[in-house]
Amino acid sequence: MNKMIHMKSLKYPDIPHYEWKGHLLRKTPKYVMVLCESGREMKHHTKNTTFTMNVTSLEYFFLKEGYTIAMEIEEGKIHSYYCNIAMPSVLNGNQLSFVDLDLDLVKGRNEDWMVVDEDEFETNSVKYGYPAELKEYALKSLNVLQKKIKAASFPFDGSGLEIVKTYYPL
Repeated sequence: MNKMIHMKSLKYPDIPHYEWKGHLLRKTPKYVMVLCESGREMKHHTKNTTFTMNVTSLEYFFLKEGYTIAMEIEEGKIHSYYCNIAMPSVLNGNQLSFVDLDLDLVKGRNEDWMVVDEDEFETNSVKYGYPAELKEYALKSLNVLQKKIKAASFPFDGSGLEIVKTYYPL
C-alpha cells in the first residue's frame, strides 16, 4: 500500500485549517500511517498561505482516539514529535480529516515533552463554542497520550520506522 492520501486539519466544527499530502503506508481499523516527504507543500487556510515543509515525517491518524502524531525522521531516526489533540480522524477514500482541538504535545530535538497552545485552546473554546463535553474529551485525550508516551507504547515504540524502511530505505 503506497498511494497518495490528502490530509485536512479542521478547526471546530468544520473550518478548513491545513491541507497536505503524503504516502499511505498502512491502514488498520484503529489508525492510518502516512509518510510525508521533505519538500511537500502545506496549505494554511487561516493564514491564506502555503508553506514548504523541509522535513520528512511519519504521521499517525487515529480513527478512534483523540490525537494525531507526527514524527520527524532523519537518517532513520525520530528526532522530534508533534502531537495534535483532536477529534478522531475520518478516512473517506483518499481523504483523511480531523478536527484539531488546539492543544498540542511536542518534543523538540534534545528537549523534554511539553504541552503547548493551552491559551489557544481556551480562546478557541469560547470563539468556536466548544461544548463542555468536547473540552473534557480534549483534556482526557491529552492525558491518554501522555500515558502512552511514558509507557513507550505504540506508536512511541519506534515500530513505524521498520515499515518506513520497507518503502523508503534510509
